[in-house]
Amino acid sequence: MSLGKKDIILNISSKAQISQQTSRRLFDSILNLIKSHSKFEIVKLSNFGSFQTQITPARAGRNPKTGEIFNILKRSKLSLKVSQNVKGLLN
Repeated sequence: MSLGKKDIILNISSKAQISQQTSRRLFDSILNLIKSHSKFEIVKLSNFGSFQTQITPARAGRNPKTGEIFNILKRSKLSLKVSQNVKGLLN
């Protein structure tokens, strides 16, 4: 089972007893805050994990069907390192 953005918003609205529109704005605000601050520093959420932006280096890629080789440019990505508390809940 996977949770999508819609499912998370529904859970927030039902547990916090707020409207879905308010929970959507809250969820979007949290995501935007994490994205914007993680570009410059590590964003730590206590008992959850740490978000940070990582740069992936440029590399050669290959189309598996044709065997054609092409360049993949370097890019930044958001990564999450999960806390020990969350790992304990999952295991």
